Amino acid sequence: MAVKRPNPLWWLWYAFGGKLPNRYREWVLHDATAPTWLVRHVLRRLVFMAPILSLLYLLLAVILGYDVTIVLLGLGLGIYAGVYYALIFSTHSVDTRVTRHGYPDDYASQVRRALKQAEREAKAAEYNRHWRQEGET
Repeated sequence: MAVKRPNPLWWLWYAFGGKLPNRYREWVLHDATAPTWLVRHVLRRLVFMAPILSLLYLLLAVILGYDVTIVLLGLGLGIYAGVYYALIFSTHSVDTRVTRHGYPDDYASQVRRALKQAEREAKAAEYNRHWRQEGET
C-alpha cells in the first residue's frame, strides 16, 4: 500500500510548521527518513522564508526605493543564514516534527540510522559476493 501524500494546501500547512491529520502520519515518517530528507527539510525552510523575503523586497526596493543590488545582497545573506541554521538544527527539527505526529522521540533518526546500516550491510554483502572467494575472510 502506498503512503498517502498530502495535497498542496496541507503540504504548505506542514511546511509552515503545522501538524497534519493522522491519515498522513506515515507520509510524515517517510518525509523524515527518505534518502532526500535533508533536501526536503531545506526546501520547506525556503518555502517558509519566501513570503518574508518577498515582503522585505517589496518594502525596501519598491516602497522605500533602496538600491535593488543592495536589497538583493541583503536578502541573499538572509537566505544564506536561514539555510545555515536550517541545516544546523535539521536533525532536531525533523525529529520534533515526527514526534509531534505521534512517533517516539528521535524515532526518525533511529530509522535513518537503521536504513543506513542495512544499506551498508547490503553493499558489503554484494562486495563480498563479487570479490571474495569461498572460505576467504
